[in-house]
Amino acid sequence: MPDLSVVIVSYNTRDLLRSCLLSLRQSEGLALEVIVVDNASSDGSAELVRAEFPEATLLAQSLNTWYCGGNNIGIRAAHADTLLLLNPDTEVAPDALALMHSFLRENRDYAGVTAQMRYPDGALQQTCAQRTRYQDLLLSHSLLGWLLPSLKRQSSHRRFYGDWDRQSDRDVAAIPGSCTMMRRDVLWLDEDLLLYFPEDALADQVPGRRRFRAAARITHHEKSSTRSFFATRIFFRDMLVYCRKRFGLARMLLLWLLSRPVYWLMWLKDKDSMARDESRS
Repeated sequence: MPDLSVVIVSYNTRDLLRSCLLSLRQSEGLALEVIVVDNASSDGSAELVRAEFPEATLLAQSLNTWYCGGNNIGIRAAHADTLLLLNPDTEVAPDALALMHSFLRENRDYAGVTAQMRYPDGALQQTCAQRTRYQDLLLSHSLLGWLLPSLKRQSSHRRFYGDWDRQSDRDVAAIPGSCTMMRRDVLWLDEDLLLYFPEDALADQVPGRRRFRAAARITHHEKSSTRSFFATRIFFRDMLVYCRKRFGLARMLLLWLLSRPVYWLMWLKDKDSMARDESRS
């Protein structure tokens, strides 16, 4: 029986996936089961896993099952009592997984644990958050944020622990989907969501404290596979699904109405950027 099952959902991140899997090979102190769910990548990701990482379990999908669906496929196949959902664009320090795993094993009253995440240049990422309130969605993703910038700043400061530098351990409400370690009996993602807000939904679904471990370090090439307006469309879609399920249909409709100008502005910005790229080519 492995100590920890690591589930990685990959979609066209071949080179980053290789680096991630190589870092897991160097992980110390735990017997790992590594499960790669490939979401019908076209860049040879599945072939890479078969050829270079025979120790990993490859679950190659014929269709894109997205982040939530893909992770649930990996969770169903896992054998360890403790699971780690890990992005393919990460590289773990040798002792990071053991530090998280030992904390969760020794603190049964905690629901989950995560690591300190840094960009490749060493800058800290501002991961972890409070539980999302309805006004947070309105101020962050709608016209209200433009009209009430001071309230938007206050909302962001509260939601993302603006008084904390991520250099020390801390109890948090929600941990990032890019690095979520929890017990298998409570870890299940809402498949009505595709890519965004799974950590918010988990915070609602599984009560209890989560722990940020500053000594456990992971490098994260953030948004490596979501830099497109298509991803923006998915973000707004998932935001509305999450809002409806958490706050009800009426509030979702108001958020949809007030978020449309922001959505269309982002569409115009993307269209203008594509036009400039074409003119330079």
